[in-house]
Amino acid sequence: MRLYLLFSGTLMLLVLQMEIDSVEKLCKFLISSAFQRCRQLDYICRLSVFLKPEPPSVRISVSDTGVGSTLEEFHELKVRNDPILTGKWDGVLSIATTGITDTEIHHMKLDLKENTSSRRLVRLPSAAKNGPKFSGTEVSLSISEKIDVLLAMMTIFIRKMLVLRSPKIAIELSVDSGDITGSQHKRIVLENACSVLPVDAANVDFLKLGFEDYVSKHGNRLVEACQSCSSTGKILKVGTGVACSSGNQQGGGQVMDAVIIISETTVPAQTSCCCLYGRKTEVLYNRDFSPSSMPQSSLDALTSVEWKKYGLTLRSLADQDGLVLLEWENLPPCVHIDIVLHRYNRQKMSSSENSRVDRTLTRKSVKLALKEMKEKNTGVLLSERALKISNYAPDLAKTITGLILSSNDLNFQGQCLSLLGLQCQESNRDTVEKCIKDKLISVISKHDSKSWESREASSLFVDDYSQQKRIGADEEREEGDEVFPYPDF
Repeated sequence: MRLYLLFSGTLMLLVLQMEIDSVEKLCKFLISSAFQRCRQLDYICRLSVFLKPEPPSVRISVSDTGVGSTLEEFHELKVRNDPILTGKWDGVLSIATTGITDTEIHHMKLDLKENTSSRRLVRLPSAAKNGPKFSGTEVSLSISEKIDVLLAMMTIFIRKMLVLRSPKIAIELSVDSGDITGSQHKRIVLENACSVLPVDAANVDFLKLGFEDYVSKHGNRLVEACQSCSSTGKILKVGTGVACSSGNQQGGGQVMDAVIIISETTVPAQTSCCCLYGRKTEVLYNRDFSPSSMPQSSLDALTSVEWKKYGLTLRSLADQDGLVLLEWENLPPCVHIDIVLHRYNRQKMSSSENSRVDRTLTRKSVKLALKEMKEKNTGVLLSERALKISNYAPDLAKTITGLILSSNDLNFQGQCLSLLGLQCQESNRDTVEKCIKDKLISVISKHDSKSWESREASSLFVDDYSQQKRIGADEEREEGDEVFPYPDF
């Protein structure tokens, strides 16, 4: 797949030279293109995917109210001469598009199987626009495929695309039921344009919001959250990380957003019918606001992360036709980890530079997300060493509680309870013991990251703020880390 940057006035389009070798890849391309056209608007846009059975085929329509198509996005499409694909599709796309300043709706047919460029695009009579100004594009085609197969594929893809939540884009997937009494549309997936976030919020905030919704529905759910293995009512443990490179060109530089979520379920994941991959973690990867396959450089970065520093042991990483799965050795049976990555603001660079940036941004953003989650959630993602220490916290808390409450000196008891932040009326054994245990684990967690690179045990009850300041807020240098900015950008 090759990348080209085309300029039309002030509008920059990212054009991909893509070879279509399956119905799935074709449908994903059409939906992604419509999403990109919506993103270029400054106001609310609607993206609709409609399936209608026309035996023995299914009519697919992908429409949007975004900017009109300039057709460059279709020029680099190539159709592989595959008998499976050619037997299902004649290679023809019917296109209707118009820009906001156009006075007509342009109609055309594009035959992607045609090798002669002059015959590939056939322009049909245009239709006059009446009424208010509007823009948009509709692309339709007929596929000889079961509608259930297409619906399942598109549902999963759109669910992943909705992770890239936007306050300006509403996405709908619907199907014509083909009822004898009349045509009835069934809405399958709908993303409302409204959002609890302001329009100018950071991209990682929208990614976090969309991914939380995806996780609560286990990705493969359609509308409602799963009742058998949904969150137990506890707040999802979420960590976000943003890694940036810098460039000398205006608007240059790369950004990688990472969101990691840890959730606890009511039943072990491997016994739940709603969890697609059980205790394995599917890593969603997005590039330029569209679901994409993960490059090898990012795969390498995931294997190089010091997972053990966060109490995780990576057993294996598998890339199965673009589906990336991480398998853990020591994950509790009722705990699940979900990860999403999004890289955007691509600029032209050599393949070697591109791989280097991919690896660095992936590694850095994942580390920052893990660190944020660890800092915000006491006792979560403890290293193996800290976890061993914290295992002694319950017994130690029980012993200290016994010493405090067995004392006959009421003044001593009062001072101890005051140090714990408790009132005298809260001096029952269970409350005091839990308070001490939580404080012990909190201190262990706080000092865990700072003591990782040192063989010497940190003092649990010394405020070493100066040491923390020397280490730095987010720069725990590990072997393999790279330094920004790149001077050759």
